[in-house]
Amino acid sequence: MRKHIAAGNWKMNTDLHSGTQLAKDLLDQLPAPGDTVVILSVPATHLHAVAQIVQGRPDVHVAAQNFHQEAKGAYTGEISADMLKAVGATHVLIGHSERREYFHEDNALLAKKVDAALAAGITPIFCCGEALAIREAGTQNDYVGNQLKESLFHLSAEDFGKVIVAYEPIWAIGTGKTASPEQAQEMHRHLRSVLANQFGQTAANNCSILYGGSVKPANAKEIFGQPDVDGGLVGGASLKADSFAAIVQSF
Repeated sequence: MRKHIAAGNWKMNTDLHSGTQLAKDLLDQLPAPGDTVVILSVPATHLHAVAQIVQGRPDVHVAAQNFHQEAKGAYTGEISADMLKAVGATHVLIGHSERREYFHEDNALLAKKVDAALAAGITPIFCCGEALAIREAGTQNDYVGNQLKESLFHLSAEDFGKVIVAYEPIWAIGTGKTASPEQAQEMHRHLRSVLANQFGQTAANNCSILYGGSVKPANAKEIFGQPDVDGGLVGGASLKADSFAAIVQSF
């Protein structure tokens, strides 16, 4: 049975003081632990402090936004998966559209990151999605399916069962275009069919697939009501405790 998940990606926002206060304010507004898993993807400087704050809430977890694929070595400024785990991170974003675009992370590199996260016992939140040119060309299904193939298909069905997938309609973020709940469902259904062909229907049915296209309190209930949408990877709306709590409660 796949889980309902509300993941908040704070990106490069908040300092340690405001970030820890945001985490505290959010916990004050969240309902008692239930069927929904909450994941806070916070800046690396906040990981340990926020992990301490959410300790004791089995429904709330802390995710890192990035890490290096190697376990250790001469990689000045980088952080390994084991380092993340040591400060309380249980999840990590891999392949976010901003990492792909600004830092040129390709599918082969992301496959290594998936392996490194799993080896450290950290849950990967694997992000995929297409830009506007791909959507307008009508090749989005093949494009996003290839992202899954090149970064996840080397896994066994057992290891894949530890992965969360997040779909980002990059074409609808900051472009003035809007992705409808029906379009979200269409892509999520396609992703689940691609995963089923590789890992089997049971594994695909058990995989939580999150939607990362400008989820807000006003549209969360309709988006999450789609049969293949299991939650959201939320950006800006996760930076305000009341709006993110409303999204969590929309399940």
